[in-house]
Amino acid sequence: MTLRRKIIFLGIGPLAFLLLSKLNFLPQAQMQVLGILVWMLSWWMSNLIPLGVTALLPLILFPLLNLMEAKTVGALYGHPIIFLFLGGFALGLAIEKWNLHRRIALNILRLSGSSPARILLGTILATALLSMWISNTATTVMMLPIGLSLYQLLAQKLPESKSTKNLAISLLLGIAYAANIGGMSTLIGTPPNLVLASFSSSSLAVDLAFADWISFALPLCITLIIILWLLLAKVFYPVKLKLEGIEAVLKEELSALGNMSSAERRTAIILGLMAFAWIFRSQINRIEALNSLSDTIIALSGMVLLFIIPANKQSEKSLLLAKDLGKLPWNIILLFGGGLSLAKALETSKLVESIADLIIASGWQNQLLILLIITAFAVFLTEVMSNVALVSVFIPVSFIIARSLGLDELSLAIPLTLGASCAFMLPIATPPNAIVYSSGLLNTKDMARTGLFLNLISILLIALYSYFLVPFFFN
Repeated sequence: MTLRRKIIFLGIGPLAFLLLSKLNFLPQAQMQVLGILVWMLSWWMSNLIPLGVTALLPLILFPLLNLMEAKTVGALYGHPIIFLFLGGFALGLAIEKWNLHRRIALNILRLSGSSPARILLGTILATALLSMWISNTATTVMMLPIGLSLYQLLAQKLPESKSTKNLAISLLLGIAYAANIGGMSTLIGTPPNLVLASFSSSSLAVDLAFADWISFALPLCITLIIILWLLLAKVFYPVKLKLEGIEAVLKEELSALGNMSSAERRTAIILGLMAFAWIFRSQINRIEALNSLSDTIIALSGMVLLFIIPANKQSEKSLLLAKDLGKLPWNIILLFGGGLSLAKALETSKLVESIADLIIASGWQNQLLILLIITAFAVFLTEVMSNVALVSVFIPVSFIIARSLGLDELSLAIPLTLGASCAFMLPIATPPNAIVYSSGLLNTKDMARTGLFLNLISILLIALYSYFLVPFFFN
């Protein structure tokens, strides 16, 4: 993009803000917040500057416009839920640094068998499992070379060119889509889940527990994974040949890794302890000395241990070093703060109430219909903008709509959040989609065709699942 075009695109946001600020359809404070919302959305959608930099606008504009005090806005960039995500990312860095993720993936693939369909299933399961604990981007970056290696090996044994192409497409789409779906199952697996947790804590005074979320979301994710595998292996890209020799290749890859190093083993122990503490926190809280233990404290404790525990007996260096801090996704962390600040301004200016009144006036009363519309809105809008930005803006709106309809706030916010992780149609929709598309073995038609079916299935499944089970898990 030329400098002139970049200036034009960057100017759309500020111009929209100035225009809206001069209009008087709503009180001035609400129009200013709406203008900042449009400004931030335009920059988030353009991707011309880092998302985290755009997220700093509330820290600049809200105090200048007397919408919120600087210290109030600044405090939101240090919300406890942000530190939960920080600890989760540090754990992911350690898993990647010491190759624990590769060993997990290869061992899962060894159990898959020799048929292409079972190899695809093993690839999908390995990707989804890893994405529960490390970012979907990092998971895809790690799994893509493994998927390409499997494809290259199998392609030598496939006599039909169509089968060869089908195998490539199914493996690559399986990796991308499983990375998106797997992250939905834990609070630290994908940023939208943590955005929801932060809003639930700050706006509703309800802490979403790690164990409650995984109990609710994991069955949904397993269902979506099964549907994904069936669509790829049985409907769109079937390969009906049994192949031999895969076990030898995977065994060779594992041999190249060697025995588990001390650092890898110690990282696995910390991962196990953190997962145990997150899953059984409600039981641990019954111990008087640990009744204040939270998911954030668990995450930060694990992070501290990673910087304290040495990699092995002979080394003074710890599992994570100071230089590893630079690899943390500060862009996303700042984005959380900006989203929380924007949500607070939407709330205090009562702009969300005005938006909710307009929606309610349209006559929508059926809860299941509203769930379908909200989920579809999230799924398809995420195709063209950041899912974190989307949920940061619209979760507070969903809270107000739910209250106005006499519903629990989470009954609308949860399907909105889950839908924001289900953009499967376009390469630009999510980082995993873009990464596998960069392999050169996919075209947009392949992704759009399969992705559209998966989008529609996700909308229906998430809406129905949330309609019946959100009240049971989060009453």
